[in-house]
Amino acid sequence: MFIQDLLTAVRKDPALRGARCVEVVLYQGVWALWSHRVAHALHRLGVPFLPRLLSQISRVLTGIEIHPGAVIGRRFFIDHGAGVVIGETTVIGDDVMLYHGVTLGSDGRLTAARGVKRHPTIGDNVTICVGASVLGPVTVGHSVRIGAHALVAHDVLPNSRIRGAVSTQVERRDWDAAELDYSI
Repeated sequence: MFIQDLLTAVRKDPALRGARCVEVVLYQGVWALWSHRVAHALHRLGVPFLPRLLSQISRVLTGIEIHPGAVIGRRFFIDHGAGVVIGETTVIGDDVMLYHGVTLGSDGRLTAARGVKRHPTIGDNVTICVGASVLGPVTVGHSVRIGAHALVAHDVLPNSRIRGAVSTQVERRDWDAAELDYSI
């Protein structure tokens, strides 16, 4: 599986071509995934403390936080990776790609009892772009693309496209810094 993780990164990242392919071993997404695979195996065996310790060390070293309880399928790739968070009850299918700043987390319900699903289920062949958040026990169907900075808090049908907020250009005029309005 570790070799498959490397091959997936090379296949999905256009920067890794020719002699540069060896750079794949430097990718923090690959290291975070490998660390998670070990931590998840220990978690499933019921080993106390060590899986969380391993995940926290990986978070410090890679900037990617993956809870040991999360289930991750084959050919998973995190491009750039910084700021990715994957919660405990997240389930990720095969051939999924995440970009930096993605959160697969809880929606903040404090009423969730221990053992209750609080995080998303992501289908196969899904791409989640920069800064998107998928929150709560929602299901994202197969072959979905979630755009940059989208907030998903509901189920998504297979073969869908979810768009994030698109910026708009305001007519330029002469203003001083005090007049600038940065509100959304």
